[in-house]
Amino acid sequence: MSVTAAQGFEAAGVAVGLKSTGKPDVAVVVNRGPQKVGAAVFTSNRALANPVLWSKEAIKDGVVEAIVLNSGGANCFTGAFGFQTSHQTAEKTAELLGVSSGDVIVCSTGLIGTGDQVFRDKVLTGVEQGVAALSADGGEDASLAIMTTDSRPKRSVLTRHGWTIGAMAKGAGMLAPGLATMLVVITTDAVLTAAEADTALRRATSLTFDRLDSDGCMSTNDQVTLMSSGASEIAPGLDEFAMALTEVCLDLAEQLQSDAEGASHDITITVEHAMNEADAVEVGRSVARNNLFKAAIFGNDPNWGRVLAAIGTTQAEFNPYRVDVWMNGVRVCTDGGPDAPREDVDLTPRATQLVIDLKVGDATATILTNDLTHDYVHENSAYAS
Repeated sequence: MSVTAAQGFEAAGVAVGLKSTGKPDVAVVVNRGPQKVGAAVFTSNRALANPVLWSKEAIKDGVVEAIVLNSGGANCFTGAFGFQTSHQTAEKTAELLGVSSGDVIVCSTGLIGTGDQVFRDKVLTGVEQGVAALSADGGEDASLAIMTTDSRPKRSVLTRHGWTIGAMAKGAGMLAPGLATMLVVITTDAVLTAAEADTALRRATSLTFDRLDSDGCMSTNDQVTLMSSGASEIAPGLDEFAMALTEVCLDLAEQLQSDAEGASHDITITVEHAMNEADAVEVGRSVARNNLFKAAIFGNDPNWGRVLAAIGTTQAEFNPYRVDVWMNGVRVCTDGGPDAPREDVDLTPRATQLVIDLKVGDATATILTNDLTHDYVHENSAYAS
């Protein structure tokens, strides 16, 4: 049931013609309480879409009554008219629900640079129809309405000791770190303060979404929003809740990875024995963003030289002539030199495991990425047409 799995939430997904396919394109998720706690993280891209500009202000008081999301248009770089569209979206939602517009989060996803009166009218119609269709069973429809190039919806539900977390996400391209890396809505009926929600969300996203680096491209519209209704009347400890939230976020991140545009390999890069966690992340990300390595994996070529060349561009502390590299369980490089023959490595499975041992410390980090394929280039060469 996605975002309506937790008590106290209703949702809907409706079709108003923003997508040429006729599929659902506006989602509404409402927190019925009793508490209306919210927290959010946003893209760190300096080029921000109008919904992000609106939502960054709306979230400051830690209260979220509802969230409205549309696909079929990013409402980014659309000037004052575009910001007014986000504002009117929140106002219309607030009017229909009897709440403050400042407690309504707005999200958009789609093509940058498009947005006119027709777009605005359709979004506002979507709000009206979405609010009218709200139900405790509407989570699945909502998850369908936020999809763009996604081939399938992403949903996750987890229950612990009488309280539940439900979530939905969209994303298949432009997946690179910046606190959030896609549109995600997470709901819980656990009792949380605004400070606890913010702390748990930032902790969870830093270990999951922030380490999904599919193509190195950071979106202008990314938001991850957490809403708490408190309807379970159970207040878990912060660490307990944060661990559960991290589990849900990791599940969604892996679903996003497996649906990345055109990908034929899901690559898990684990960096071991780094001097510190920051070094491990930097080394892993250098490989995840290396097009030569990603192209080699697409061709089922265990070219470990690409790995060493990539990590050598970082400022992390290690000796490149002491590094070991494993590919799908085979150590192909030891102490910076050849080990097992490349033909011993089977890269035909979609799941690809790369392990890099820096041999300088005790820190570990994992980065999720994909290969670089013909299909990815084709899909993004025609995205706007």
